[in-house]
Amino acid sequence: MPADSTLIVAGEERLEKNQFQSLAERSKHEDFLRRAVDLLVERVVFGRSSRTSKVVEWAVPEEIKSAIDLTPRDSPLSHDELLKVIADVARYSVNTGHPYFVNQLFSSVDPYGLIGQWLTDALNPSVYTYEVAPVFTLMEEEVLREMRSIVGWPEGAGDGIFCPGGSIANGYAISCARHYFYPDTKSKGVYAVPKLVLFTSELAHYSTKKLATFMGIGSDNCVMVNCDERGKMDIEDLELKINEAIESGATPFLVTATAGTTVFGAFDPLVAISGLCKKYNLWFHVDAAWGGGALMSRKHRHLLAGIELADSVTWNPHKLLAAPQQCSTFLMRHKNVLKDGHSCEAKYLFQKDKFYDTSYDTGDKHIQCGRRADVLKFWFMWKAKGSEGFEMHIDKLFDNAKYFFDHIRQREGFELVIDKPECTNVLFWYVPPCLRGRENEPDYKERLHKVAPKLKERMIKEGSMMVTYQPQGNLVNFFRIVFQSSALDHKDMVYFANEFERLGKDIVV
Repeated sequence: MPADSTLIVAGEERLEKNQFQSLAERSKHEDFLRRAVDLLVERVVFGRSSRTSKVVEWAVPEEIKSAIDLTPRDSPLSHDELLKVIADVARYSVNTGHPYFVNQLFSSVDPYGLIGQWLTDALNPSVYTYEVAPVFTLMEEEVLREMRSIVGWPEGAGDGIFCPGGSIANGYAISCARHYFYPDTKSKGVYAVPKLVLFTSELAHYSTKKLATFMGIGSDNCVMVNCDERGKMDIEDLELKINEAIESGATPFLVTATAGTTVFGAFDPLVAISGLCKKYNLWFHVDAAWGGGALMSRKHRHLLAGIELADSVTWNPHKLLAAPQQCSTFLMRHKNVLKDGHSCEAKYLFQKDKFYDTSYDTGDKHIQCGRRADVLKFWFMWKAKGSEGFEMHIDKLFDNAKYFFDHIRQREGFELVIDKPECTNVLFWYVPPCLRGRENEPDYKERLHKVAPKLKERMIKEGSMMVTYQPQGNLVNFFRIVFQSSALDHKDMVYFANEFERLGKDIVV
């Protein structure tokens, strides 16, 4: 046999061997993937969402460190060992998909959103250019266009992006407002602008102050406006503080209103705030991260009346609409401000001489480079449920909140913080028997303040539910239950009240 023929045969044998090894590797990993997915579906998605399961299996840090080897290691684990790790991580993690996890402004595991998230991770895209993310580039633009239409802006108007959380979206509002009024800031920095001042309510999300600090404006120049007893921004105080800033030589440029405050669930008077922004030539931003989902309901969208007057809006589908974490959007009425304010035109990524229309390379308007396709899970949910499904979901949340509110209002041991909540936040004190009838005693509030931490400890250690508490201004610790899962019904509302009574009736403070 000629020497070259011998080489060909040897090469073919090596190729066959490599193919066999590749098939063996696929078989091994495919088996692991299927076992892992089965474990996740049975024990995490469904097993932990049962009402009979625990919301959390409480453990102190030392116990978790003992149960799970958290230290990276040199040698690999077997697949069986890895499956055990998955089970242990799930066991000691808070079960946010549990119906009785009502601790934050997110919860539940939407099955369609979960599949969309898994598909996102399987495809592992980064959404900055059309060539590497063609479907997601178009999908983002279409979903953002529809969301802008729901806000109420004219067809074809505006722009938008998906952000890593509502805090960053509120930061984009500050950045875009500053660039809109002072475009030289992009090249010359804060030295090119006067002393800028922005305004938000004292009950607004802390991200506005944090991002003002991050962007060099300064926390002292984020002026907090008083709120009324329902948590709404006081219009008279806002105008007073705008004029005080002008008289001090500062330059007001932005007002951030809130549609659904974190604690009270209050909706600021958007129409009136818009009027002041027009009067003083200020950018009007609405943080609707929490309450934006109400726009999907014909029955409840009136809460956001005037949002169409805003220059920009933050709206988080991972909150009221129950998309998986994270799914946040920043929407704008203006075109090109995002691009003009943030683009750097990196030549290795955003070449202008590509063979396709480079207007679809949208990544340069973000401050990120690599970026997840957060749109997919939300888009997939929207396809699966339709706008009608989202509307039914929102209406059920508000119905549950009203039922719970009406139930505890008539029940001994519960004292309401506000008499008519606007969103699905219900605020109350649980008053144990040891304090009932002692409201006029001088130490009543001090003693009531200690109830919530004690009751929270009991619910966490039992794992029966998770409800947050906080003080607010001169209000001592009160509970805030937030309804975001439409898997709950009226029987669950009674369960919550019964559980507070069961856990708290023998508390002594």
